[in-house]
Amino acid sequence: MIPLMEPNTESLATWLAERGYPAYRSSQIQKWIFDRRAADFSEMTDLPKSLRTELAECFSLFSSHTVKDSTSNDGTEKLLLQLHAGGQIECVLLRDGPRRTICVSTQVGCAMGCVFCASGLDGVDRNLAAGEIVEQMLLLQKLLPDDERLSHIVVMGMGEPLANLENLLLALEQATSDDGLGISARRITISTVGIPTAIDRLADLNSRYNLAVSLHAPDDELRNQLVPVNKSIGLTEILRAADNYFDCSGRRLTFEYVLLGGVNDQLEHAEGLVRMLRRRAALLNVIPYNPVAGLPYRTPSRHAIQQFKQVLESGGINVKFRQRKGDKINAACGQLRRSLQPILSTD
Repeated sequence: MIPLMEPNTESLATWLAERGYPAYRSSQIQKWIFDRRAADFSEMTDLPKSLRTELAECFSLFSSHTVKDSTSNDGTEKLLLQLHAGGQIECVLLRDGPRRTICVSTQVGCAMGCVFCASGLDGVDRNLAAGEIVEQMLLLQKLLPDDERLSHIVVMGMGEPLANLENLLLALEQATSDDGLGISARRITISTVGIPTAIDRLADLNSRYNLAVSLHAPDDELRNQLVPVNKSIGLTEILRAADNYFDCSGRRLTFEYVLLGGVNDQLEHAEGLVRMLRRRAALLNVIPYNPVAGLPYRTPSRHAIQQFKQVLESGGINVKFRQRKGDKINAACGQLRRSLQPILSTD
């Protein structure tokens, strides 16, 4: 069975032409998938029955299935997906006023080794295919009522997006296409711990996606402890690549900073961020830590958060403190998968 969402497989248009079907059938099928949210070929009622039968015999519409669907009181909804090609991933729908934002994964696991993150505790198994990334978008869209549409995408789930750049870009082409989800590139954010060569490639491609760089520390000494891959890269090179991306794309940079109680939430750390960012046209997105079972890190106190915020604002930093959402459903990347592993391994 050919995954229909996989751009690298046989072209649907070619497949239709070889069987004598008119070219417009391809657009009809695309509309059923991306706009009318069909779950099965049998729902595509304006296609000939013979075509629906042939499609079902040759293509799989969804190669992954939902293992668990969890919803928080704040409307955050998280899916744990079992992939046909092996492995489990997580993706999230966030409801915030009129916004309907989804967070998707790009790898099964993660190789970056951030010490506070559940995604990388077991390392990385493999990159996701482009179609597996698109399927997450479609399955999350199906959680919405018919009168609601996805508005934003953040590539901030399991895995390092820039370590799977080729497949990610193929998936985002379908997300932005008029025949796909039709989401503006300006409403799509790619989050990375910082891979300068891949950031430079995005700049060379004249990408218009937003870039979010996860800092987590104001200096290399602390960042080497929290983000081990930093030892072979360094903040200077990451910031150079980020500045270059800003110059080429014109898209405002975002820097992410997970605030860990007693680790990187002191006044000296806030002052270091001020020195680093005050001359950059950037947003600093500070995220109080979402505790992970089995890890020693904790959420900062309310007082520490307030003091940290005051130093940043006094230093002229454009800063936003993200509201924690979905923590009651293990919404931080990798948590739900790990929490169910003992259960799933006995099935």
